[in-house]
Amino acid sequence: MNDTLRVRVARIEPLADGIKRFTLQATNGAALPAFDSGSHIVVQMDHGRLRNAYSLTGALDDTSHYQICVRLEEASRGGSLYMHRQVREQDELEIGAPRNLFALAEEAGKHLLIAGGIGITPFLAHIQTLRGRGAPFELHYCFRNRRGAACLDELPGAIGGAPLHLYESDSGSPLDVAALIAAQPADAHVYVCGPASLNDAVIAAARAAGWDEARIHYEQFRNEVDATGGAFEVMLRKSGLILQVSAEETLLRAIEKAGVKVDCMCREGICGSCETAIVEGEADHRDSYLSDEEKAAQKTMMLCVSRCKGKRLVLEL
Repeated sequence: MNDTLRVRVARIEPLADGIKRFTLQATNGAALPAFDSGSHIVVQMDHGRLRNAYSLTGALDDTSHYQICVRLEEASRGGSLYMHRQVREQDELEIGAPRNLFALAEEAGKHLLIAGGIGITPFLAHIQTLRGRGAPFELHYCFRNRRGAACLDELPGAIGGAPLHLYESDSGSPLDVAALIAAQPADAHVYVCGPASLNDAVIAAARAAGWDEARIHYEQFRNEVDATGGAFEVMLRKSGLILQVSAEETLLRAIEKAGVKVDCMCREGICGSCETAIVEGEADHRDSYLSDEEKAAQKTMMLCVSRCKGKRLVLEL
C-alpha cells in the first residue's frame, strides 16, 4: 500500500449494535495528513492480509487523530471481523493516506444527502463542510432500526438547523426515493451512500427524472460480489513475473503476494483505482465501475474482483 502511515488505536467505542468507532493517532505523535470531506483511508490488518476502506468521520480541523466507524458485516470476509474481534486499544495498525472519491460538487445549488445504514459515515464529514460554507443541504438517513443506526443521537447537533429526515424500515417508514428526487430544484445534486439496493434506486430515480449524470454522486461501501472462480495464470509484462492465481484467491491478492505494489482503495470493484490495462487474454469483469461498453472492449480490468475467462492473462504491470 502506498503512502503508508503507522497509527495507534487510541480509543474504541460502541456506537450501535454491531458498529464501533475507532480513534487513530500517529504512533510518533505527529499530526496526521489533512483531509477533506468524503475522504477515506485503507486500513491494513493482520500483517497486510486484510485491507478495508473506511470513511473518515472526525473533525476536519483536527489532525491530531482520525476516526472511522466499522460495522461488523454479516458475511464478513475478514476485515470487519478482525477490527471487531482482534483489534484492541493501544494496538498499532498501518493505514494509507486519505483519498477522496466522493467529494462535494462546488457547482451544486443544493446538496441532497441520502444515507443507508453505515453509509452515514461519509456524510458526517460532508455536513461539516456544508455548514461551514453555509450551503443549502438536507440529510435523509435510512436504517433498519434505531438500535443499529450509527451516530443517531449525534446527528441533530451536528447538522444544525438543516433538515434531517429519518426512515426506520422495521417501523414501516421507508423513503420514497422517486418523490424525493422529483421535489428537488434544478440545481440540486444528490449524494447517496449505502447498500447497492439504495444506491441503485437513487441513481435510477435521478436518471428517470432527467438528471444529468454530473449531478448524481454515489459511494457504495460494500460490493457483494464473488471474486473467486477457476484458477488461471497471469503474466505481468513489465516485470516478467508469471503468477498462478488459485480458485480461492483474488487476482489482486496473488499480485500483492508476489511483492508487486498496486494502488487499490476499495478492494470491492467500486472505486476504479486498481484499473489495469489488458495486454492479452479476456477478463471476467465483476466490478461496478466499468461501463458495459468498456467491459466489452476488454481494454482494462479491475484487479480486486475481476478474473480471467480463460486460462491466461497478460497485464500491463
